[in-house]
Amino acid sequence: MDTPKPAPAKSYSPLTLAFMGDAAYELLVRNYLVSQGNCPVRSLNRRKVELVRCQSQAKALVFMWPALTEEEKEIAMRGRNAHVGHVPKGASIGDYHAATALEALFGYLFLEDQGTRMGQLFALAMESARQEEDKTFAVSHLPQ
Repeated sequence: MDTPKPAPAKSYSPLTLAFMGDAAYELLVRNYLVSQGNCPVRSLNRRKVELVRCQSQAKALVFMWPALTEEEKEIAMRGRNAHVGHVPKGASIGDYHAATALEALFGYLFLEDQGTRMGQLFALAMESARQEEDKTFAVSHLPQ
């Protein structure tokens, strides 16, 4: 069975890109955690939740921002500026918009079959997670 060829990634709405990016990013996180070695599933899930929550994704985006190309920044800003409709309890609107930006970027890279670049940016995201110990973070300095 042939799978349909997707439309060019830039033709999708930022929230559609974020929908795909959410899945791609979570799969990268799960792979990263399992590659760290065997541990109880409960521990894996707890760490996964820490890494995919919007505050962590917002930190990751700010950390990787200088390494992004202009095209990647454009995609991320489209995601950041998308009307999301709701913000999860306990999340700031700034963090949620930044997380949507990161997910849109990863969705774009996934749809464009840019796995190597996704891996490079994901490595930066994990470096951000390792360096960042402060649990409270505002994304007020993300470019407007």
